[in-house]
This record gives sequence, C-alpha cells and structure tokens, in this order.
Amino acid sequence: MVLESLIGPKSAEARPRRMFFFGLLYSSIAVILALWIFKEQASLIMVFLTVFACIPLVYKTMKVEEEKDDKIIKESVLLKEHGKAISYLMFLFFGFIIAFSIWYVFLPAELIQNLFASQLQTIKAINSNVIGNVLGGEFLFQIFSNNFKVLLFSVFFSFFYGAGAIFILTWNASVISAAVGTFIRNNLSAYASAVGLSKVAGYFHIFSVGILKYMTHGVFEIIAYFIGGLAGGIISVAVIRHEVDSREFRHVLKDSLDLIFIAIVFLVVAALVEVYVTPSLF
Repeated sequence: MVLESLIGPKSAEARPRRMFFFGLLYSSIAVILALWIFKEQASLIMVFLTVFACIPLVYKTMKVEEEKDDKIIKESVLLKEHGKAISYLMFLFFGFIIAFSIWYVFLPAELIQNLFASQLQTIKAINSNVIGNVLGGEFLFQIFSNNFKVLLFSVFFSFFYGAGAIFILTWNASVISAAVGTFIRNNLSAYASAVGLSKVAGYFHIFSVGILKYMTHGVFEIIAYFIGGLAGGIISVAVIRHEVDSREFRHVLKDSLDLIFIAIVFLVVAALVEVYVTPSLF
C-alpha cells in the first residue's frame, strides 16, 4: 500500500521526470527483497515485485487515458494527450534500467548469477539466434519480427490483464540491464588493468557507453511497447465501460488502432537503427 500510494497519473503527468526516481526506488526495493527472501528464484521475483509496485499507477493511467477518449473527439489532440502518459512511463522504465544496471555492476558475481539468471539465459539465446540470422541474411526482418511479437504481447497482456503490459516491459528492462551490466563489467575489467583505478571519469564513460549501446535503438522499441500497451489497456477499459456497438466504443477502438499503427512505425525505425546505426556507433 505504501509504494502504490506515492504517486498517481495526474501527479506523474505534471512532473514526468520524477518518475525516473520512482523507477529507481521500485526496482531497487524489488532487488533487495528478491535477494533477501527468494534468493534462488531472484531473477523472476525481482521482476514480479517491481511489477506489483507499478500496477496501480499503470492501471489508473489506462483508465484516465480511456476517459480522455470520451472527452476529446479530435484525434490529433487525443494522441498528444496520450503522449503525456507515454512520457512519464518512459521515465519510469529508464529508472528500472539504471537501477538494475547499477545492481548488476556492483553486486558480487555469485549474486548476479542468481539475480539475473533467467535474463542471462535469454541474452544467450538471442545472441545465438542473431548469429544464425546474420549468416542467413535475414537480420533486419528477424529484428522487426521479434520486436513485433513483443508489441503484440504488450497489447494482449494489457487487454486481458489491464496493466499486464508492465510485466513485459519490466522483463525487457531487466534483460537490457543484464546486457548493459555485462558490457560494463567486461570493459571495466579491461580498463582497470590498463590504466588502474585512478581515472574515475573513465568508469563513468564506460557506464554511459554501455547504456547508449543498447538504448540507441532500444528507446524506439520501448516507446512502441508502451504505446501498444496503452492501446490494449484503453480497449480493455472501454469493453467494461461501454457497449461494444456504441459510438463511444467505436471511437476508442479507432484511437487504439491509431496507437498500434504508430507503435509499428516506431518498431520499423528501431529495426533500421539497430541494423544500420548502432553497429556503426559502437
């Protein structure tokens, strides 16, 4: 009750950057409790506890956004209003990534193996799959196809479970953080052996590069997933509040389809950036 009472949609919309610190708080408490109470299953418990803290905010957000559909007719204005929710949810997500990444970098190796066991297995599977597709010349299509599946999961989870998309997004945050943390730890080790521990600026540089390496294209993917989750959540609330054949429901459905189309556009951009831009920068 304490965590879920800290902030609501209106407060988050007014000060979206503050959600970054709530993301840090929610995920850090989840990490501590997962390691303390459920050490052997910490990799999934960490995600679940983070999700539990966020569900009230995300569900209230879905309700608020659906209510905007009832009040606002012009689609361009409505999409702009939805953008406010996407903004503060993105800050929440970035808080997750930074917190999980910091825990990954600074925890002892044996704790990392417990805390990120499932995430590291997922990364290993993704990497082996990517290698096979690079050799087959289908990298771009495979990237988009995988991301599109996650988008569909976000829509369906939100539709069937209300705020369910936050589970998909928190899981993605933990996987990204494991990849970022692995990159940082590997490079810190090489940097420390080369120049010693005196140049602190170099360590911050490695941390920044680690984040940017995965978020250059990842930011477009995450925006798409949040948009898809919002679309599914809005439809879910509308099914409860309106008759399916009513004018109000048709308006909500049109708005949700527009959001899904926008999400697909973001996924196309994300795939292009991941294949052609990220490798040239890192």
